[in-house]
Amino acid sequence: MFSTEQRRIAIEAFIRFDHSHAGAIAELGYPTRHSLRAWYKDYLEHGEVRPPKRRREPKFTLEMRRAAVDYCLAHGKSLAGTMRRMGCPASGECLCGWIDELAPGQGKYGGPSPKAGPVPLAERMQAVAEPGSRSGTAAEVAEKYGAPRAAPYVWRREMMGDDGGGPETRGEPVGKEFDDPPDDIEVLQDMLREAKMQLRKVQLGPDVRQATLEMVKKDQGADPEPLASEEKAAMVEAPRAEHRLCEILPVAGTAKSSYEYARNAQAKGETEGRAAARKAVIEASGAGGGTYGYRRVYAQASADAGDGAAIGEWTVRDIMRDEGLVARAARKKRRYSSYEGEISEAPENLLHDERGRHRFHADKPNELWITDVTESRIPAGKAYLSPIVDCFDGMPLSWSISTSPDAGMANSSLLGACRWLGEGDHPKIHSDRGCHYRWPGWIGICDENGLVRSMSRKGCSPDDARCEGFFGRLKIEFFHGCDWAGVTLGEFMDMLDAYLRWYRDVRIKGDLDYRSPMQYRRDLGLLAA
Repeated sequence: MFSTEQRRIAIEAFIRFDHSHAGAIAELGYPTRHSLRAWYKDYLEHGEVRPPKRRREPKFTLEMRRAAVDYCLAHGKSLAGTMRRMGCPASGECLCGWIDELAPGQGKYGGPSPKAGPVPLAERMQAVAEPGSRSGTAAEVAEKYGAPRAAPYVWRREMMGDDGGGPETRGEPVGKEFDDPPDDIEVLQDMLREAKMQLRKVQLGPDVRQATLEMVKKDQGADPEPLASEEKAAMVEAPRAEHRLCEILPVAGTAKSSYEYARNAQAKGETEGRAAARKAVIEASGAGGGTYGYRRVYAQASADAGDGAAIGEWTVRDIMRDEGLVARAARKKRRYSSYEGEISEAPENLLHDERGRHRFHADKPNELWITDVTESRIPAGKAYLSPIVDCFDGMPLSWSISTSPDAGMANSSLLGACRWLGEGDHPKIHSDRGCHYRWPGWIGICDENGLVRSMSRKGCSPDDARCEGFFGRLKIEFFHGCDWAGVTLGEFMDMLDAYLRWYRDVRIKGDLDYRSPMQYRRDLGLLAA
């Protein structure tokens, strides 16, 4: 059960990471994807984070559970007898849970001995052979090797492919049929051939499992079932010198057609088209600096390949998985805050309507701008970024990077953005309630250029979610997961400036039909080509 404060933090992280469930959960370590989706839906419906519902009282009180556990432990640990006598609970599994909770370590243990490891393959073969040689019963053999009573029968079925006899022959030695051999020489020859076939099956099982062990480096007695078709084909080739293919395939668990297809594919190797696709995917991922997921890599690789050499989406995903190409993920928490109290009168939040919804969409450039300040800590010190982002296409119009979050940093980024203004443009400039946006310098720049100020509500980071999402994407792609040891603050700020230029001019976005913000404006005729 999470508190109201924990829910609020989770919702804010979800919005800050551009509505990414994985990013918010990786940042906080909780909750589940389903819970986070339900919390956010409830927040949108009611406009606030509501306290959690009260949990229902348990059906059985602590006294009832303790009485049932005490009775069970005092009367031979009989689960069924305890449930009949006490009238609760309804299942033995529930009663076992009570025992583990109230009397740890005193319940029944129905599994194998925790000290006994897996029986080696050679000992399994000996255990299967001993009942047949009438050197002991199955129970005695199982006890000798520290295994359950049914283990020898299970091992026999695995090695020889039969069921070891029906219920009517239970308890009889498997070699009883050879006690009174028939007089007919042909029948004896048939029995000899059958015995030889069974011996070949016993020998084939270990050979296949040894090939499986060498293939995937698993424990002794590894099962070939989880292997891929290519691995099974290579495993089948190992015992071919001593066994026929028709004998190996059933033990390996693969069909002849699958074996032939995988063997032919291995002989041919990777096709030219696949090799070209692999090269294009690696180049597209490298062009994104390791920040692209499979969707943007697919779009970039397809655009580079042209119309005549399209690459499938699943091909891109397979190649990225084979090459270990993964987009960066968030690791650090946001710590910096520019709020210093209500030092001046705050303007109204113009992006929050009467129904509690936020409107961060703009129909044209220079209609709605957003801004904020974020901090980046490296071993050499701290650096601060103040961007101005246009909500029309998410394009950073201007930014300032400094080692001190002062008024000069915020004012310079706003002056840089004002150079994009055309005749008759009076955009809204939305920010949080930080001190940078309440000083006379900022207010004077807004008045001189006809900017309409808008501010978030106090203590409500979702009101500035669009800019928080921009920072979240920047930190994932540029900052988190990188080793900044030995990098000076000057070098770091130059690298951050280069990233922002790449973000504006080169980086493709899915909501812009996989074009960069600058290219998107050129295609619309808003900028000169």
